[in-house]
Amino acid sequence: MSRTRTAVFAALALVAGVSGPAVAAAPAAQAAISAIPCTVDYKIQNDWGAGFTAAVTITNNSAAKSSWAVKWSYAGNQKVSSYWNAKVSQSGTAVTASNETYNGTLATGGSVSFGFNGTYSGSNAVPTAFTLDGVTCNVDDGSSGGGGGDGGGGTGTRVDNPYSGAKVYVNPEWSAKAAAETGGSRISDQPTGVWLDRIAAINGVNGGMGLRDHLDAALAQKGSGEEVVQLVVYDLPGRDCAALASNGELGPTEIDKYKTQFIDPIAAILSDSKYASLRIVTTIEIDSLPNLVTNTGSRATATANCDTMLANGNYVKGVGYALAKLGAIPNVYNYLDAGHHGWLGWDDNFAPAANVFKQAATSEGATVDDVQGFITNTANYSALKENNFTVNDSVNGTSVRQSKWVDWNRYVDELSFAQAFRTELVSVGFNSGIGMLIDTSRNGWGGSARPAGPGPTTSVDAYVDGGRYDRRIHVGNWCNQAGAGLGERPQASPATGIDAYVWMKPPGESDGSSSAIANDEGKGFDQMCDPTYTGNARNGNSMSGALPNAPLSGHWFSAQFQQLMANAYPPLS
Repeated sequence: MSRTRTAVFAALALVAGVSGPAVAAAPAAQAAISAIPCTVDYKIQNDWGAGFTAAVTITNNSAAKSSWAVKWSYAGNQKVSSYWNAKVSQSGTAVTASNETYNGTLATGGSVSFGFNGTYSGSNAVPTAFTLDGVTCNVDDGSSGGGGGDGGGGTGTRVDNPYSGAKVYVNPEWSAKAAAETGGSRISDQPTGVWLDRIAAINGVNGGMGLRDHLDAALAQKGSGEEVVQLVVYDLPGRDCAALASNGELGPTEIDKYKTQFIDPIAAILSDSKYASLRIVTTIEIDSLPNLVTNTGSRATATANCDTMLANGNYVKGVGYALAKLGAIPNVYNYLDAGHHGWLGWDDNFAPAANVFKQAATSEGATVDDVQGFITNTANYSALKENNFTVNDSVNGTSVRQSKWVDWNRYVDELSFAQAFRTELVSVGFNSGIGMLIDTSRNGWGGSARPAGPGPTTSVDAYVDGGRYDRRIHVGNWCNQAGAGLGERPQASPATGIDAYVWMKPPGESDGSSSAIANDEGKGFDQMCDPTYTGNARNGNSMSGALPNAPLSGHWFSAQFQQLMANAYPPLS
């Protein structure tokens, strides 16, 4: 159960002896610097009798800061044992929490959050006084919007499709980058996903927006209507076990750190009742569970890293924990990543993947009720709908499934795969009301290379290759693909069983660097991002098809952005 405390420790000074008419104070929202210098919101989120997890949010109403330190004292014998998003030290009952290198900037009106685990015996009273850089702060009790705890901050009832009748949050950071590109203003007002891909992203990296900043901006965009905020939750231990470009910061065994320093702080923020009116869509852990199906064991595509993650169970545990914690928040909608048709569309992957998803969704306290749907094609390029051929076609007696491109897959595009996979997921025990999302941010494949009709019937390969919209060399190619274009614009309820087409991957953000680049983000170099690479078993030993001169994954790639606009389908006006 969450506990908070109310107490006002800074009184507003009244100036005595001043004659003349009373003057009303400016509203806090209009004041550059508030008379209340700071507010601290201290919540005990979990308490198991001998230990606890706490979340602390500081709001600075005084002059902007480049560093900060918060201090308090305990009345009992509480001891801080581990912490995240701040450096915490303790001497006796006195505790000091100071900024990390990445979250020292604290603007006027800005907030920063951190958390920690502690131990105690006897009582676990909430501290009664806090200071920020030596100045006494107010303590927020949550009675007028600071609530939360145990993931229950929202008060609303989930709707069947969060996108229905709602606007979707436009990330101002991405929008500014898009608008700065020649012609980019045509799409800079489109909604895209916010990627929480490392612990530091929760509070913002290199002066950028953190999670609370985005949620606050979403409230401002919301107005009186409904607003969806799209988050990508992406920091599993041993992340991206079959590739290197998006390797994460956590080692394969750091499941506890994932829980306490990544998921718990996210849940603490999302459960704040200040954000209860938002519909928060969380896309859970891209690529993780599909890797356990296709890249383990005796398969030619197996990797040692994926075998490790299958053996230690930390992908399943991590996803289950995330679903349970975030699913307890009434206005959060969890969508699990389900790969794409060119990954899970084969017979030996399709049903096994559904079963792995069910395993994860019923682990670590999660249930299928914590899953509102699934997302396919995240950050990928698979065409939404191939109109020039179907999986049931044959050429001179040879099935399209036998073509080199389709290679016995039962699906040739994302829409048919998503609809069929939804049925499979329901059959293994997921709720019948689940919906699918399809990422269409880079799967338009327009431009001069887009076929106008079917290919020639001289052979099944000529027929498929001549007619397919997806112009990749191989369906397994995934990094900064040459010739790709923007796909369908984000929209709600576009087809049966589909909750929305979304741009979860922000167009213009690189998939990975085309050569090794030293970095402090835990990101490696994957040869599939090198345009000269001749391939591996996962892409049929084909050329990578990647664009040259690409930066690190997630960094802005102007050349790719321009290509996506040029090849957009539907075309940009």
